[in-house]
Amino acid sequence: MVLPVEPEFQQALDELTLSLQPFLAANPEYKKALEIVQVPERVLQFRVVWEDDKGNAQVNRGFRVQYNSALGPYKGGLRLHPSVNLSILKFLGFEQTFKNALTGLSMGGGKGGSDFDPKGKSDNEIRRFCTAFMSELFRHIGSDTDVPAGDIGTGGREIGYLFGAYKKLRNEFTGMLTGKGLTWGGSFIRPEATGYGLIYYVEHMIAKACPEYSLNKPSTLVAISGSGNVAQFTALKVIELGATVLSLSDSKGSLIAEKGYSKEVIQKVAELKLKGGSLETLANEPGYKYHAGVRPWTLLPTVHIALPGATQNEVSKEEAEALVKAGVRIVAEGSNMGCTAEAIDVFEASRRSGPGGVWYAPGKASNCGGVAVSGLEMAQNSQRLSWSTEEVDRKLKDIMTECYQICLGAGSKWSGEEAKEGVLPSLLAGANVAGFIKVADAMKAQGDWW
Repeated sequence: MVLPVEPEFQQALDELTLSLQPFLAANPEYKKALEIVQVPERVLQFRVVWEDDKGNAQVNRGFRVQYNSALGPYKGGLRLHPSVNLSILKFLGFEQTFKNALTGLSMGGGKGGSDFDPKGKSDNEIRRFCTAFMSELFRHIGSDTDVPAGDIGTGGREIGYLFGAYKKLRNEFTGMLTGKGLTWGGSFIRPEATGYGLIYYVEHMIAKACPEYSLNKPSTLVAISGSGNVAQFTALKVIELGATVLSLSDSKGSLIAEKGYSKEVIQKVAELKLKGGSLETLANEPGYKYHAGVRPWTLLPTVHIALPGATQNEVSKEEAEALVKAGVRIVAEGSNMGCTAEAIDVFEASRRSGPGGVWYAPGKASNCGGVAVSGLEMAQNSQRLSWSTEEVDRKLKDIMTECYQICLGAGSKWSGEEAKEGVLPSLLAGANVAGFIKVADAMKAQGDWW
C-alpha cells in the first residue's frame, strides 16, 4: 500500500504500472512480481548530528533506500538537498532498479541522501557533515552489498570526504563508493558519463526519427535545462558534435544564448556552480539573456531537441505543449523523471499522431550512462585496474546502443499499440517493460516470487 504522502513515488509506480498493462495482460503471472517489486527490501533512516563553524550542533535526516538486489549490489546515488524526503528517495531507488537493469551490468537499485544543503557551507562544515553521515551509513554499505555514488549536491569533494570517513571506520580501502578521484580508484569520464551517454542515446533516436536534425549540424537547435554536472557535459558534447545549445537553467531562472553557447561560457558556468553561484551572474555576458523565475521550455520560438537535465518534474503539461509548438522532435531526460505525467501524455500523443511527432525517452533509459560508468568503475576496482578514457568511452557507447535497442524492441512488442506506418514505438513502454522483465525474472529465479 502506497501512502498518499509519497507523491513522487506514486507517480513513478503509476507510470510503470500503466506501461506494463499489455505485457501483464499476456503474462498475468507477472502481476505478483509487480506487487512485490514495488516494496523496497530495506529502508534506513537515521539522525545526522554535525558541528557548524560556530561550534553549534546541527541535525539533519539521513536516508538509504535499498530497493532491490536481484541483479547485484544496491547501486544508486546520495542526494544532498533540502527537498530530500522518503518519497523522493523511494521514487529514485525504484527508478534506479530498472535503469540499472537496462545497462546490462550486475547492479541492483538503491538511493539515499540527506536534507542537508551543501550550498553556503564551508569545506570544513561539509567535511564534518560527511563524517557524521558516514558514521551511520558505513554499517549498511560495502563493495558487495551497497555501492552509493554522487547525485545532486554530492560531487567529488563530498565523495572524497565520505570515502575517507569509511576507510577510517572500516580500516579498508575498497570500492564501496563510485565517483572517486582518478588517483584513488575512480574511472575516467565518470563526471561526463550521464551527459555523454544521454547524447549517445539521442543520436540513435535522431538517426531513426529525424536525421535532418543531426547533432553534426549547427542548424540543429538544442534546449537543455539545469546547469550542474549533467547539463554541462550534455552541452559540451552537443557543442563538440557541432549542434547549437540554446539554454541552461538553475533554480532561479534560465540563461538563453541568442546564437548558441560556447565552450568558454560552459566553463564559466562550471566554475560558478563549484562556488554555489547562480546563472544570474552571467546576465551581462554578451549574446546571453537571463530570465528570472522561468524554465527554458517556454522561452524559445524554435527547438528541435529538448534535454531536461535539472531535477524531477521540471517539464509541465503547458511547457510540453510549448515545446511541441516550437517544433521539438526529440525529448530525452537527462534528469530522473524530468517530465510530469501530464507532459509525457502530451509527448506520447504527439508521437502517436504520426510522422513529425515528438519521440520521448524516459530517464531510466536515456540517462543510464552515469550509473553504467559507475558500474564500470566497480569492475575496475574489483580488478585493481584503470582503463583508458577511450576504453571507458567505447564501453559507454556500447551500453547506450544496447539500451536503445532493448527499449526499441520491447516498445515495438509491448506498447499495446497497433503498428502504423510512420508511428515510432514507445520508448517509455519499452524501457519500463524491458527493465521490469529482467528484474522480475531474476527475483523469480531467486525465490522472491512464485
